[in-house]
Amino acid sequence: MSARVAVVVGNPKPRSRTYDSALALADRLGGADLVVDLADHAADLFDHEAASVDDLVEQVCGSLVVIVASPTYKATYTGLLKAFLDRFPHQGLGGVTAVPLMLGGAETHALAVEHALRPLLVELGASVPTPGLFVLDSAHADPAPYDAWFTTAQQLLPALPAPAASTPETPQAVSA
Repeated sequence: MSARVAVVVGNPKPRSRTYDSALALADRLGGADLVVDLADHAADLFDHEAASVDDLVEQVCGSLVVIVASPTYKATYTGLLKAFLDRFPHQGLGGVTAVPLMLGGAETHALAVEHALRPLLVELGASVPTPGLFVLDSAHADPAPYDAWFTTAQQLLPALPAPAASTPETPQAVSA
């Protein structure tokens, strides 16, 4: 079964502020059906024989919408996220709508989401119809930035089917 909304978090720290922010954004889209916290898979990302990572790539490629989230490291996304996205085939995100999300310590990093992460997602074939979302670390728990983004981006996003009935395992958090 493919995910309506998948979340990929590229923070090396498990269950980070980036993770919380990505889930907060996914809530505006009806919730995440698949959550990939790459911190849980770091050991396998550089093992090109790791079937578990190939399975994650396949699941993300099969989603309708993917939120790709990273903290800002050296004015761009993390190496952990890059290592995961390097596993995707050419145009592997074709037919997927991607939403880039980045967190940073200061507004001076706000362009990283548009300058670094958006082009990578487009290169992988994703449609990125909305502006990316940059959230200050200090405001990651404030609903205002997510609500403001959603208000302007909502009409640009694809219509999504209703979320599947909630079960104790929804969203499907993929961990090691």
